[in-house]
Amino acid sequence: MHRNVANLVVHTDFSILSVLQYAVEVLRVNHVIVCGHCGCSGDKNAMSNCDLGLINKWLRNIKDVYRLFHRELTSIADLTLRFERLVELNVCEQVQNLAQTSIVQGGWNKRQAPTLHGWVYNLRTGYLEELARIELGADLDPIDRFDFGPKDDQGRRA
Repeated sequence: MHRNVANLVVHTDFSILSVLQYAVEVLRVNHVIVCGHCGCSGDKNAMSNCDLGLINKWLRNIKDVYRLFHRELTSIADLTLRFERLVELNVCEQVQNLAQTSIVQGGWNKRQAPTLHGWVYNLRTGYLEELARIELGADLDPIDRFDFGPKDDQGRRA
């Protein structure tokens, strides 16, 4: 298990990448779950313009999710509902970030696993809702796919 503020999968975060690599390549897990929760203060603070110091850099990743879905989010007049939708969208984007890693794609290439899940835990009801699921053969953008074909004698892909 790996926990961080707002359940982010950041491609330059060696902590999460190390945990992911260990889980996929050593433990050979069959499922990886990104689990967000309603009322996430990381997501809520990312919706604000408050200067929170160093954490601003981390929350920038959620602001990017907000920017990607700006039209949808700003069409939601109720700020509580908008915030809840951002939590959901953030979970889905983090699952996509997992799928874009060479670690997950390498697992798919070698052993057809893991399956990726995006869940949101509702603190009020106690229910989990699955919002995203990505399996081997997922429709990734071509720029995000890694080539696991043969290498030449210098370690480059042929």
